[in-house]
Amino acid sequence: MSNSEHHGMKPLEGLSPYCRMSQYGENDDGDRDDRFGRLFGDLAPNYTRPDILIETGKAGGNMEDPDDKGRTDSVPVGMVFFGQFVDHDITLDASTTFDSVIDNPGEIANVRTPTLDLDCIYGLGPEAQPYLFNQDRIGNKPGPFAGVKLLTGADNPGQAGLYEHDLFRAPDPNNRAIIGDPRNDENRIISQIQLAIIRFHNHVAQTLYDESMADPDAETLEGHDLYEAARRTTTWHYQWAVVNDLLTDMCGKPVVERILGCGREYYCGHVPLIPVEFSVAAYRFGHSMIPMKIQVQKNGNRFELFGTKLGRGFGPLTDPDAVVDWHELLFTPENRTVERAQKLDTLLAGDLLDLPFVDGNAAEKSLATRNLLRGNAFLLPAGEKIAELMGIDQADINKVVKKANDINSDFGDEGIPLWLYLLAEAEVIGRAEVGGGTKKGEGLGPVGATIVAEVLIGLLELDDHSYLGANRNWAPRAEWNTLGKLVTVAQP
Repeated sequence: MSNSEHHGMKPLEGLSPYCRMSQYGENDDGDRDDRFGRLFGDLAPNYTRPDILIETGKAGGNMEDPDDKGRTDSVPVGMVFFGQFVDHDITLDASTTFDSVIDNPGEIANVRTPTLDLDCIYGLGPEAQPYLFNQDRIGNKPGPFAGVKLLTGADNPGQAGLYEHDLFRAPDPNNRAIIGDPRNDENRIISQIQLAIIRFHNHVAQTLYDESMADPDAETLEGHDLYEAARRTTTWHYQWAVVNDLLTDMCGKPVVERILGCGREYYCGHVPLIPVEFSVAAYRFGHSMIPMKIQVQKNGNRFELFGTKLGRGFGPLTDPDAVVDWHELLFTPENRTVERAQKLDTLLAGDLLDLPFVDGNAAEKSLATRNLLRGNAFLLPAGEKIAELMGIDQADINKVVKKANDINSDFGDEGIPLWLYLLAEAEVIGRAEVGGGTKKGEGLGPVGATIVAEVLIGLLELDDHSYLGANRNWAPRAEWNTLGKLVTVAQP
């Protein structure tokens, strides 16, 4: 019996609740899950002169937030960084540059598995990468947690810095984190998310082991079986948080419910892959929501994101002020006053338009300019053309186009770069709200929300090992059913 079939239940033939279920082996269109692809391949690519894009995204220009533009009402700032963690879980393009045209994204290797399977946490697993895992032993025999629990700095008291609050690291002079994806050590907040998910997995493993020991009728879970059970439980709770916390915050609950209830309209392939409209444009919305100063501890000071305390990655944690208390950044059962994300609009913090860690000319140092130039290189369609295809009301499209021209009038009435269009759409239309209507600046507008939500939900529905692909009647345990609970349940 497959994972998706249970006692008294068989799959119903003739029903297609969404575009297509995963059909590995029936991939007749050439798509591969280790490559990128397109959502709107029938739309013509947009081209904007590079000088217009550079002017649009320059430091000190119309996309720079001159002050603190204001915060969302409902999105905790930690959710933006969780979105970055999710990005690292499903995408890594290590080959493309700004100065080459990407005609066929199917030729671009995606170094990550696009299935929300936490390979950034587990790597290739305990057999292929045993150095990521605890080698628990009782005497001369493996203990119950051998190859089960993941290593953290707390397992390595000899490592540099505040090891009990840090990732597992190599010894001096390297000190690099020994984790599934090195990008998750690029700043303190993302490295602390990595640590929180590792701690959660270890907590799940301990819980499942203790429960099996306490049940006289159950077989004791240990070793390989315990690892597989803990990994699935951890991964499914993480996936639940992606759908029910990240997507509802960023795309709006009505959009998520529409896709889950009525199906996907545009992300309709056979295999889970990452469309470039998602990776190069839509999922870069978070760049507008990142504040440059963040308070990470109760009653603590606010520190620069790229400063010496929070911005120093790829090395041991040495400053107690950089230890993240997730009760401060996400909604948790402690009900603290949580810092909110910046509004989602066409403004970016000044540091993002003059990245301090990037060497090069002004265009190369502006994250906005880099995003706009990548849209040209990847032959993305114009934002308003996708909106027209989706049937968005023309009056709303006109509002978005006008906003883009307020930033740079050289864009004209057609040919708005997709990334900029989606930011402008969030600003002038906003996120769909329960009960009807929208809220400006609170999240993605209709085009952006549809792309992001369809892709992430589609990745899960096309994966036979996810909760939406294997058991659509699964529900999380109450003590782990939100992102805030998940990342704090094992926090010291």
